[in-house]
Amino acid sequence: MNKLCLNIFIVVALLLAGCKSGDKTNEKITVEEIKLDENLSKIIFSMPTHCIEVEYPNKLGQVLGSDADLKSPKSLRPIFYGCFDWHSSVHGYWSIVKLMKQFPGLDADGKVRAALNQHITPENVAVELAFFNDKNNLSFERTYGWAWLFKLQEELSTWEDADAKRWKSSLQPLVDLLVTRYKEYLPKLVYPIRAGQHDNSAFSLSLSLDYANTVGDDSFKQALKENSIRLFKDDKNCNLAYEPSGYDFLSPCLEEAYLMSKVLDKSEYITWLKSFMPDLFNDEFKLEPAIVKDRSDGKLVHLDGLNYSRAACLFGISKMDPALEHLKKDAVEHFNFSIGNLSAKDDYMGSHWLGTFALYALGRYEM
Repeated sequence: MNKLCLNIFIVVALLLAGCKSGDKTNEKITVEEIKLDENLSKIIFSMPTHCIEVEYPNKLGQVLGSDADLKSPKSLRPIFYGCFDWHSSVHGYWSIVKLMKQFPGLDADGKVRAALNQHITPENVAVELAFFNDKNNLSFERTYGWAWLFKLQEELSTWEDADAKRWKSSLQPLVDLLVTRYKEYLPKLVYPIRAGQHDNSAFSLSLSLDYANTVGDDSFKQALKENSIRLFKDDKNCNLAYEPSGYDFLSPCLEEAYLMSKVLDKSEYITWLKSFMPDLFNDEFKLEPAIVKDRSDGKLVHLDGLNYSRAACLFGISKMDPALEHLKKDAVEHFNFSIGNLSAKDDYMGSHWLGTFALYALGRYEM
């Protein structure tokens, strides 16, 4: 059996098995078997496409200023109303665009493209803009949702496709507003937010840097870089023993370590990392994947996302120095520990968002 067939066989076997979090049947899988092939792309693509037009259940997350604000999700946010909440809808679009670019046949009948053409219009963006300009919601989705919007725009900006160019143009006013708002916010952030969920400063800074680098927004890039260094450069001895908290989907230590790999030059970064997380340089370093006991619990299922985001960080960090290459093994184990749960048929509390995090981890491996 050749290597490609072996890769596909193992991924499909894992997905069909639907292994439960907590099982360790995939411990021996090696790094060469992580691959975004057509079969896995279909599974991930099915997850956001099954919910971008699903309005309920919905977690609005807004501040009400009056009775006039009591509107349906679609009335408030005519583009990003599906997939349970605004940020999940946004990164669902990112997943769709990224996969359609790489595997055009996923939307052979054009239904998904038609939906995006219907949703991403200047008129709908104007409604979304009005919501973000409401005085009661100026910090709505700061900065997690903002960063995912930047990632969506980054993906659109690198796609030579007529529809994609139109979607990008339509979204640009909202992107510009949030870039400005982010640049105004960062100097006021005296201390970083080290949470294991949406508020985590390092994760949003990292995603936003990807956008700024790709589109050549030097002013935004400089603000992100300077503030990342200001917030994190003096940190030392981050202790993974305190992670994860019960419903983390981000690792505060690893997200910071990955972010700093993007803002420091290589030699400076290695010196910093030896002070921040010296254990990473130990060939015997071992990090156990997180276990989910109830996939219908929207908070507990976050831990599957943690396995993917940890994998993404470990893949990224491992590329910085030969002394860190052993981290790929832990990254692969984390990815494969949760991949068997990935399905649009999984409980909605996970299926509306986990595909994005698996796709993001795959992208870090393939870089």
